[in-house]
Amino acid sequence: MQYAKLGKSGMKVSRLCLGTMNFGPITDEKEAFRIMDAALDAGINFFDTANVYGWGENSGLTETIIGRWFKQGGGRREKVVLATKVYGAMSDKLDGPNDEHGLSSYIIRRHLEGSLQRLQTDHIELYQMHHVDRSVSWDELWSAFELAVSQGKIGYVGSSNFAGWDIAVAQQEAKARGFLGLVSEQHKYSLTCRLPELEVLPASRSLGLGVIPWSPLDGGLLGRNALKKIEGSRSGGNAERVEQYKSQLEAFAELSLELGEPQDNIALAWLLANPAVTAPIIGPRTLEQFESALRSLEVLLDESVLKRLDEIFPGPGGAAPQAYAW
Repeated sequence: MQYAKLGKSGMKVSRLCLGTMNFGPITDEKEAFRIMDAALDAGINFFDTANVYGWGENSGLTETIIGRWFKQGGGRREKVVLATKVYGAMSDKLDGPNDEHGLSSYIIRRHLEGSLQRLQTDHIELYQMHHVDRSVSWDELWSAFELAVSQGKIGYVGSSNFAGWDIAVAQQEAKARGFLGLVSEQHKYSLTCRLPELEVLPASRSLGLGVIPWSPLDGGLLGRNALKKIEGSRSGGNAERVEQYKSQLEAFAELSLELGEPQDNIALAWLLANPAVTAPIIGPRTLEQFESALRSLEVLLDESVLKRLDEIFPGPGGAAPQAYAW
């Protein structure tokens, strides 16, 4: 397994992050346990979840499954760099004016306690804002996170779905307080979603954040079965998008055949080749899918292949403003 420091922090994480969003709604607890055990065996120490996973009335279910897995012992908790998120409204909310989604100090405090209980742990290594909340001041936000850090309940703070300027403001405000600030940004980024190259990736690299791409296969669109439209596969519900990207996906499939590697592993390897990226999030539904994704760490793409991928899936042209101005 390969490891890298998460942004400007001293914490090392595996170059693949195990995403757990499917645990509960799609993947049953027994299979989830098998996947997490296999992840540790493979050297993956970075697990990502969120308080709302399980969704709707089942919000919190995924964290609960992970907590029961930790409870088995055997050093499981000690071996994991655990990341979860806060922002969304929870199913156990009290239906008061302070119990909606967002990032008030009230929500952060109460939802952090809920995550700790479900996860059956006393601390979380990386506590991430699941979305930006521009209605809350950074004085309030950093005060809440500083308290959680001082109490030993969280180690580091991360963001998710932030714009480049949100990252810049966050880091400026943290610096003024003498606080470390953000160490990571979790962002939608893939061959078919390259807009982050304009602002988010440059801002993250400059300001000390490791980028954690979510949906690296764009919901299965970049998977090996996208053109086959196999019933029950993630690409099965992507019929319109498959048609939209058909010529690109056909060219991608042809390149995959030439390289002797499946499309999904090439898509992950492309992300891993970017120096701004710390660890793409893989979200396996089965143990077999997890084991297949490990191969991406061994796939090295040379400059000629990277150029062909740029031709098939053009990006915005680099960082702003050079991407669109002289």
